[in-house]
Amino acid sequence: MSFSYDTKAELCREPVNRKCCALAESYGLLLYCNTFSAKEIRIITENRELVQRLPKLFKRAFNTTFDLVPHDMVNEKTGKLTFVIHNAEKLQSIFETFGFTGSKMLAHHVNLGVLEDECCRPSFLRGVFLGGGSVTDPAKRYHLELVTDHFNVSRETYSLLLEMGFEPKEAARKGNFVNYFKQSAAIEDFLTTIGAPLSAMELMSQKVEKDMRNSINRKVNCDTANVSKIVDAAFLQIDAIDKIAESTGLASLPDKLRETAILRMENPELSLTELAVLSTPPLTKSCLNHRLRKLVELAGKIQQAQA
Repeated sequence: MSFSYDTKAELCREPVNRKCCALAESYGLLLYCNTFSAKEIRIITENRELVQRLPKLFKRAFNTTFDLVPHDMVNEKTGKLTFVIHNAEKLQSIFETFGFTGSKMLAHHVNLGVLEDECCRPSFLRGVFLGGGSVTDPAKRYHLELVTDHFNVSRETYSLLLEMGFEPKEAARKGNFVNYFKQSAAIEDFLTTIGAPLSAMELMSQKVEKDMRNSINRKVNCDTANVSKIVDAAFLQIDAIDKIAESTGLASLPDKLRETAILRMENPELSLTELAVLSTPPLTKSCLNHRLRKLVELAGKIQQAQA
């Protein structure tokens, strides 16, 4: 199963207790579900846990049942499960619960009167996520979005999120309107708020692992670059010493330079720091580097004289 599926499954384990919260969750789900109109309510899902939750949620919120349930309408090819209400009396009762009276057309807005209690706002957002939300596997990237085809609903949900301390981004995509988060910390906070702390912890765990992996990769790359520099420098120094040996011989060098040249030839793989420690007596890295530069310069002069 996907991370998004597991997150919704966790949300569906939240008890359906308080009637006000059941109404708020149902409201969010309906505003973000497939169809919420004066003629029909249609909720389509692949999540089996949500299939188990919906009848209990609607019974608690509206004291009503669905006219058609997945047992009657399962699509064996896609695995999608559908709930439908088309009974006019049931629809009217639900509309009136949310303040839509005297109209055959449902005006899609977020009625904040339904969300007056503090406990109801997280419940509303839980319904929003169950109806039109998704979250990407954090091992791949950080992205959570809430999608609806109702512009006013999306804008008003955006305002509600701001009031609750979130900072979502907005986008329009193929006739839909999207509120989304791309920061891991914001997604963690949102999931915790709507009742999915385990999913939030999984996201945090993945972030720590990813950061650690990136840190190790940076260190390895840095070490590789340092090794490459050491090898290049040693190659240049050894090549210079070979030129001096072939031309005038190492015996022609001053004692200190000759000792350094022999030490480098015997230890081509060592860094300057390691080579300085082996010197007799031990030298500073700066002093050893100075001697090796002298050898490279001397080889350069010999090459120019031979040209």
